[in-house]
Amino acid sequence: MKTLKSIAAAACLLVTFGAAKANTKLNDGNAVASPDNAINTYVDAVSHGKTEGLSKVIDNSAKFSILQGKNILSFSKADMMAFVKENKDVEQACTTSTSVVESNNDMTVVKVDMKYPAFTRTNYVTLTNTGSTWKITNVYSVVK
Repeated sequence: MKTLKSIAAAACLLVTFGAAKANTKLNDGNAVASPDNAINTYVDAVSHGKTEGLSKVIDNSAKFSILQGKNILSFSKADMMAFVKENKDVEQACTTSTSVVESNNDMTVVKVDMKYPAFTRTNYVTLTNTGSTWKITNVYSVVK
């Protein structure tokens, strides 16, 4: 009887932790609606030229900004999608790393460092919880 109780308790814990870890599925059921999925899709596109799914994780009103010298250049989602389409399957000669700067239930800011031999491009990517999925709403890039 003691063994049966232990097995039942272990099964309950397994189901509880499994349910807690489960990610929400997008309406089409093809991709996981999480900030991790969105940032991984972004990194795959800008670092490795793998553009599949990028349009789904970028909000239509997203803004992309790059600090170039003392000027700030701004781009739209359409501009970004055109850029990644031109660079599809192009592997960047850089080492990419990510770190979470801030995260809560509504938004997450992730720092994406792309280290090239002569410079580093740092992208601060803001992701927003839209209720059904996480979307990239802002990317601010600095090149040093």
